[in-house]
Amino acid sequence: MSEPTRRNRRALPRVLATFGPLVGLVATWSLFALLSGADFVAWSNQRLMLEQTAVVGVAAVGATAIIVAGGIDLSVGSTIALGTVVGALVLRAGGATLHAVLATIATGLAVGAATGTLVVGRWARVAGPALGAWIGVLVAPHQGPWIALGVGAVTALVVGVVGERITPRLPLSPFIVTLGLWGALRGLAKGLGDNQPVYPPSVGGLDALTRPAESGLAALAAPSVWILAGLALAMALVLRYTRFGRNVFALGSNEETARLCGVRVERTKVWVYVIAVGCAGVAAVLQLGYLSMGDPTTASGHELKVIAACVIGGASLSGGQGSVLGTFVGALIMTVVDNGCTKLGLDNWVQEIATGAIIVAAVALDRWRARSAD
Repeated sequence: MSEPTRRNRRALPRVLATFGPLVGLVATWSLFALLSGADFVAWSNQRLMLEQTAVVGVAAVGATAIIVAGGIDLSVGSTIALGTVVGALVLRAGGATLHAVLATIATGLAVGAATGTLVVGRWARVAGPALGAWIGVLVAPHQGPWIALGVGAVTALVVGVVGERITPRLPLSPFIVTLGLWGALRGLAKGLGDNQPVYPPSVGGLDALTRPAESGLAALAAPSVWILAGLALAMALVLRYTRFGRNVFALGSNEETARLCGVRVERTKVWVYVIAVGCAGVAAVLQLGYLSMGDPTTASGHELKVIAACVIGGASLSGGQGSVLGTFVGALIMTVVDNGCTKLGLDNWVQEIATGAIIVAAVALDRWRARSAD
């Protein structure tokens, strides 16, 4: 094979990775526009599709960093559900809207920190706070909140410090860690809500995040869409122009090489999960606004949608490749398929088959790109 031919073969996968998702979005949109007509192409429907993309899109923006770093997160949906329950409980207890928002986002950040810590093998740092919180809950009804807080803090400190010193580091697969959290976080959400949705007196205006304004630039789309755009832009800039972003790509490309080049692998992994799952906390705020309640069963299956958006957008499950713009386009493709099938009156099972076929095709394309690049 001649050198020009070899270069052309290697260039084609790069072109597909860059423009393939956008071409797929245009083709999918055009197909449903032809089949559905005016109902699909109306601006009101375009705005609706953007709003329907917000929750999955915000979570997928964070998941892009995880996948680029060579990891995966199967607990996104459970994190969103737990966040809505925590936010609703704060509102029901009389907390301000800001307190509920901060508590919901903090839930995502805490889950991200725990996930990253378990992935790098520092399990004592998670076991200590978890055991301390459990003991504090047991002590509180008998000794009061302040004694319970003190006992829990001391327990967390002792277990964390002692466990860190006497136990070996035991790195775990991100797949296994997040699969375990997928069930544990969902169970925690159900426990906090007593196996029922949590209905606050009001959501303190969070429902306004889901509705566009009546005039001005904000009338083009709901605030949730602008939040998605802002987070996507921020994450894209971080991954492209910061040292942390370069370390994330290096980590996903070859972890050992990254370590030899001076990348602090453990710290980078933990921060990737903190930032990424923090985005799921923001998605939980939007979901709380949509539902006007905390629902421990909500966002079931969102982990599939989030990973699919990343893969459809060109991210490699092997790590080292992906873009926030591609993820955004991938999320839009899935929304267009769902909305277009609904406009055509197709049953939900048809949408699920179409989504599954798109995911398989995207993964097959990813494998082909990787093989052609070798």
